[in-house]
Amino acid sequence: MAWVARMLAGPLLWSLLFSAVYALHGLGCARGWPAVDTPLGTLHPAVLILLWLAGLGLHGLLIAVNRPGGDATQARLVRSGNWVGAVASAVTLLPVVLTSSCG
Repeated sequence: MAWVARMLAGPLLWSLLFSAVYALHGLGCARGWPAVDTPLGTLHPAVLILLWLAGLGLHGLLIAVNRPGGDATQARLVRSGNWVGAVASAVTLLPVVLTSSCG
């Protein structure tokens, strides 16, 4: 049953990253981060982009170290779960990170 946990690690990391990005988006809007300048632009997108990139790095690390064991089907499911989480994080969070909807 350990392969099931390894298979779900990618989607679980996506869900944590999804929640963190949306929470920081709301916090940034409430605290006025779009008006704070940094060397990387305003604070709001800088924080969101850095969190998104860190999350993608964690997905890459997960893909590299989460080695599937067991038979071929279990190994394929573990690899697929890792990649599904990584692609989901890259695609679903990109619009939130690159656009500002503070109003």
